[in-house]
Amino acid sequence: MTTPADLPDAPRQWQQGSLVYGVGGLAVLFAWLLLGDFAWSLKERAVVPVAQVLLKQLQASDFFIALVVGSLPAALGMLLGPVIAVRSDRHRGRLGRRIPYLLLPTPPIVIGLLGMAATPVAGAWLSELAGLSPRLCQLAWFTLMWTVFEVASVTANAVFGGLINDVVPQPLVGRFYGLFRATSLLAGIGFSSHVLGHAEQQFAAIFTGIALIYGLCFALLCWRVKEGSYPPPEPVPAEEGGWVAGTRRYLRECFSHRFYVLLFVAMMLGLVSGSPVNSFGVFYAKQVGLGLDGYGKALAISYGFSLVLALPVGWLADRWHPLRVGLGAIAVYAACMLVAGLWVQDAQQFGFAFVLHGVVSGVYLTGTAALGQYLFPRASFAQFFSAMNLLAALGYMLVAPGMGAWLDATGSHYRHTFIASGVLAAGSALCYVLLARQMRALGGFAAYRAP
Repeated sequence: MTTPADLPDAPRQWQQGSLVYGVGGLAVLFAWLLLGDFAWSLKERAVVPVAQVLLKQLQASDFFIALVVGSLPAALGMLLGPVIAVRSDRHRGRLGRRIPYLLLPTPPIVIGLLGMAATPVAGAWLSELAGLSPRLCQLAWFTLMWTVFEVASVTANAVFGGLINDVVPQPLVGRFYGLFRATSLLAGIGFSSHVLGHAEQQFAAIFTGIALIYGLCFALLCWRVKEGSYPPPEPVPAEEGGWVAGTRRYLRECFSHRFYVLLFVAMMLGLVSGSPVNSFGVFYAKQVGLGLDGYGKALAISYGFSLVLALPVGWLADRWHPLRVGLGAIAVYAACMLVAGLWVQDAQQFGFAFVLHGVVSGVYLTGTAALGQYLFPRASFAQFFSAMNLLAALGYMLVAPGMGAWLDATGSHYRHTFIASGVLAAGSALCYVLLARQMRALGGFAAYRAP
């Protein structure tokens, strides 16, 4: 039977669940999501290096910086991410199942950023009040504000991908993530090339500016993006309604199938492979004489190359499959980082290797951004996404402070960060090879069925 959509003059439409978009509606949806992505990316890309610079000014050790900035967020993600994800999957409300979990954390994120901006003043006030060392009080205040910021960030991050999964049509999700990545890179380029070099003197203004941008953009996103209707969640048996039983059910559903376990490990190793270089690159740059401003410019150059590649890589992911793109990219990244660890000796060589790190890892991140949308069960996407993040959090908890402890013990030879990243990436590539073989039993790349 011929339908209006089959007629030659019928407007093109895309459907995702109960949501139906024309060209205009899709453009508006992408605009609001990308506005939120700009704020989210600015938070993710800018806050950590500025926090690292501030902690170095407070004479914190590499291990302390890695513990607070690296392991604390990971630990919070392990504890809170799965709970929030499962609740979001099962929530049904007037605003949808994702928007409430993006709206509620916005004020605490803003408060945490403003609190970090006030670290010198608040630390001095606490020092006078408690009679303790100003440096100790400043570190304590910063850690408290960072914790507030990260608890709220974990809540938002646990469901942001779920919102995209629920409202963006799957045939376009790879290309959307290409735009997503491009927006993120534009935020990174602007920050790295024009702002990061002033972080030592202007950290308070930077934290305040990010707080205002994030608060405004996410409030607009939550107001303007509309979710569709969802079928009722499957009822939970009475005997599985408690905390312990719920945890067992979560672990059973997410980790009982070998395919998902291998997928989680592959994605986790791919994500954390860049952590050694990202966590200590700013200090490596200063060690070889590149400086903070040179580091920011190298970062901006890598973002520029990645920006040019973002849309083609997103198109390739839709065309060829994110798993294939991810395997190729992570294998190349492993080889590049292992060579860099043996080769880099001076500022120029470090700058080249660091740009290469950013570009190739960027291809991997863009190419695999939609991998969960392709392979996770759609009805419980946030739950399975949180399970992957659970392992990723464990990886970040171990890799960043472990790298920091190793650097402290070996005299801060930062070239070891390239070698560590290469080894982790090689492990990810091996897992992707094994995963590609298992795809055959699940329908292959063209007719995959989630187990």
